[in-house]
Amino acid sequence: MPPPPRPVAGAQEPTVFQKLKMGALTGGLVGLTIGFIFGSFAILRNGAGPRGFMHSLSQYMLTSGATFCFFMSIGTVIRTDQSRALTAFEEAAYKRSAIMGPPVSATATGLRRQMREHYESERRRTSAST
Repeated sequence: MPPPPRPVAGAQEPTVFQKLKMGALTGGLVGLTIGFIFGSFAILRNGAGPRGFMHSLSQYMLTSGATFCFFMSIGTVIRTDQSRALTAFEEAAYKRSAIMGPPVSATATGLRRQMREHYESERRRTSAST
């Protein structure tokens, strides 16, 4: 995954309240959509009940929307919160990756060693047979 883009000089990041609003709006819309889908399915399967179709569907949608809104608003603030120590660490990692390239996984290192051993054994076998 590439590193996140660097902030533009002079640009401000969103405030905590703006992050809370954005998470609440996103969560509310997702919750309303999921409430509509699952509420429609439940009404088709079990019937509308004594209060009717619209009341039952709106109850599903509002309950789901409020739940998602609450948890997404809190989660968005927590997820986007940055401390200065973490930013400094990410900055150092970004500079290091630009110089050295991306880190090599242990699987790739093991595969490289296995291929080198196979190549050496083949080379020894062919040089011994000639």
